[in-house]
Amino acid sequence: MSGRAMPCSPKEIGSLFLFEKLDQEQLGRLCREGRVELFEPGPVYTEGEPATCFYVMIEGTVVLSRRVAGDDIEVTRTSQRGVYGGAMQAYLGDRVRQVYNNSMRVTEPTRFFVLPADTFASIMGEWFPMAVHLLEGLFFGSKNTQAAVGQRERLLALGSLSAGLTHELNNPAAAAVRATATLRERVAKMRHKLAVIAEGPFSREVLADLVEIQERTAERVAKAPALSPLEATDREDALTDWLDDHGIDNGWQLAPTFVQAGLDVDWLEQVGAAVGEEILPNAVGWLNYTVETELLMNEIEDSTTRISHLVDAAKQYSQLDRAPYRVVDVHELLDSTLLMLSGKIGPRIEVVKEYDRTLPPVPAYPAELNQVWTNLIDNAVAAINSAGGEGRLTVRTAPDHERMLVEFRDTGSGVAPEIRDRIFDPFFTTKPVGEGTGLGLDISWRIVVNKHHGTLRVESVPGDTRFQVLLPLTAETPAETPEESA
Repeated sequence: MSGRAMPCSPKEIGSLFLFEKLDQEQLGRLCREGRVELFEPGPVYTEGEPATCFYVMIEGTVVLSRRVAGDDIEVTRTSQRGVYGGAMQAYLGDRVRQVYNNSMRVTEPTRFFVLPADTFASIMGEWFPMAVHLLEGLFFGSKNTQAAVGQRERLLALGSLSAGLTHELNNPAAAAVRATATLRERVAKMRHKLAVIAEGPFSREVLADLVEIQERTAERVAKAPALSPLEATDREDALTDWLDDHGIDNGWQLAPTFVQAGLDVDWLEQVGAAVGEEILPNAVGWLNYTVETELLMNEIEDSTTRISHLVDAAKQYSQLDRAPYRVVDVHELLDSTLLMLSGKIGPRIEVVKEYDRTLPPVPAYPAELNQVWTNLIDNAVAAINSAGGEGRLTVRTAPDHERMLVEFRDTGSGVAPEIRDRIFDPFFTTKPVGEGTGLGLDISWRIVVNKHHGTLRVESVPGDTRFQVLLPLTAETPAETPEESA
């Protein structure tokens, strides 16, 4: 944008606080190489466009705004002489992408002293070389520090996730190992029992009936119904009485296994009718080993399936072998993150899912959204722990006009009103020294707002804190990474 050219007075330029220490020769050069322009109400420059000029207001009113989730949010409105904006980092040259970091407009006829970005950079280097070096060191040092601390934040999160995942994998792995060892023992006993039966004076028909009963028993184990504790106790008592009545020792030890397998008195009656009283004790013992092996194989299957699900969740969480920007089901991302963090959440925090499954997939960077979910869940767990360690974490999705709402609600201590406006600032943390870097919410903000063109906001009172992420349902041009837009 450009305004109407106006005369440039070194004396007037020198009255601005930014230039008040310059001598007459320097002020004369500013007027020769710069210019004064009058802008009518409207835009001066737009956020994201190449930063070609440095603007210093002489008189009028300016409004600075930032684009958030497709809306222009007013940041500053002022009539103070000498306020400046535009290509303020031109002295850094090509080492930084030179674009306007905000939008400027004027609400009344406003005069600016306008200096081309290249001229501004040249003058800064000539007149203030030491200041330029200090500013360069401050800018790049701060950026490097933030990158290093951000890397540490990710490493800490990775360490926490690794510990949680190891813990979660250890339980089913240990169960599978125990079940395998027990299974080997039971199979050996079953072979021995079968040998005892085979050595007896039993006809081929009786042995065939016994094998058929074994097959039907295995089928019933696979279809065992779920019983209430009261139903299971009643069935165990009935089975124990039947076994005792038929002279089978340790019936009270066999009954729970049979009940778990879905077997009842009618099944025992069928066994007794098929094999006769003389073979019944050995037959029941052999079938008990059959039942135990089936149950142990079910346990091994459940354990290995659990391990497989954890590995799938880890893969989903890290988005291995996936395109970085694609259409995703947010509920799958939430589930994988909750599963990965289940060890950290612990048993004292109730997790409630209120998903609206009718919501469509959204275009996103899934691995980075998982990082947002991780940060928000981690903060919720910390808030609940600080309030006593017991509480509820509710994860909710819902439509919100043309966007998807993802809400994390916790019953923790809440966010105090006096710090609510600062929690998204870099390096701001309320955690004890060594436990937080203060970048979790800042990174989350950059991912949601800068990269996904969404909104991240918080509503909080003690016992009810809600972090809300709003994501567009339709694709926009993929944005640069949070580090690039710093």
